[in-house]
Amino acid sequence: MDPFLQAALEEAEEGYREGGVPIGAVLVHGDRILGRGHNQRVQRGSAVLHAETAALENAGRQPASVYRECALYTTLSPCPMCSGAALLYGIPRVVIGENRNFLGEEELLHSRGVTVEVRQDPACIDLMVRFIAEKPELWNEDIGV
Repeated sequence: MDPFLQAALEEAEEGYREGGVPIGAVLVHGDRILGRGHNQRVQRGSAVLHAETAALENAGRQPASVYRECALYTTLSPCPMCSGAALLYGIPRVVIGENRNFLGEEELLHSRGVTVEVRQDPACIDLMVRFIAEKPELWNEDIGV
C-alpha cells in the first residue's frame, strides 16, 4: 500500500478504536505529511471535524503556494464539505482509498480540475463495511440520512 494512504488508514483505525467514524486523511506536500487527522464528530461532538478537515487543521496555516502543491489522501470518498475545502485551498490532487461504501463529490472535484485517484483499497473497504455493520445509526448520522 502507498505509504500516505497507509498513514490515512492508520488515522481511520485510530478513529475506530476511539468509537468514532473510521475515516482518516493526510495532507501531503512532496514526500512529507504536513497534517493528519481522522473523523472526530463523535469524540469531540463536532459538526465539522471530518478526517479531511482535521488533517487540514492539524497541518496548520500554510501559504497558498504550498496547498497548490499538495495531495490530500483520504480513506473514503470526500463529502461536499471536504471536497469544498480541497477546492478552497486549491489542492490539485485527491487520492481516495475507496468509494464503494460512499460516493462523495468526486465529479465536482473533477469538474474543477482536481486529479482524483480512487484506489479501491481492500483494507479501507473492509474497515468501513465492518463499521457500517456494527453502527449503522452512527453511519447514517454521519452521512446525513
